[in-house]
Amino acid sequence: MRNPSLDRLDGLIGSWTLTLSDAWFLEPAGTEVAGRATFEWLADAFVVVTCELGGHPGFELVIGYSDARREYTALHHDERGVSRRFAMTFDAAGWTMSREDPDFHQRFLSEVGEDAIKGRWEASDDQGRTWRKDFDLTFLRDTTRP
Repeated sequence: MRNPSLDRLDGLIGSWTLTLSDAWFLEPAGTEVAGRATFEWLADAFVVVTCELGGHPGFELVIGYSDARREYTALHHDERGVSRRFAMTFDAAGWTMSREDPDFHQRFLSEVGEDAIKGRWEASDDQGRTWRKDFDLTFLRDTTRP
């Protein structure tokens, strides 16, 4: 039986095209990297997000919900072998993920529509006092795939 708090994530399930843009680390300026993302249920208890960018593995997220804490958590893993835990919100205001770890702080801030998610990743090297944008990440629902 699915936790009712996860029902909010139903609108994410499916295939999406993905575009990474406005990244400080990509040359030349204006470079965009295309990709794909899928959101799928795992045992009616978690949402698994699999992304690829530029024809290469990108990252995976496993999203769950804690009743006791009344909050979402996202576990992240990427092609570099990096694993991270993010606190997450998902509501009418949008989708956010954030972490405050000793190496640096990081956050994803986005607006979620029926067929689009427009967000940006930011990082802070000074415990969240100042933030820099790493890149924009745009998801568009792929209506050609289930």
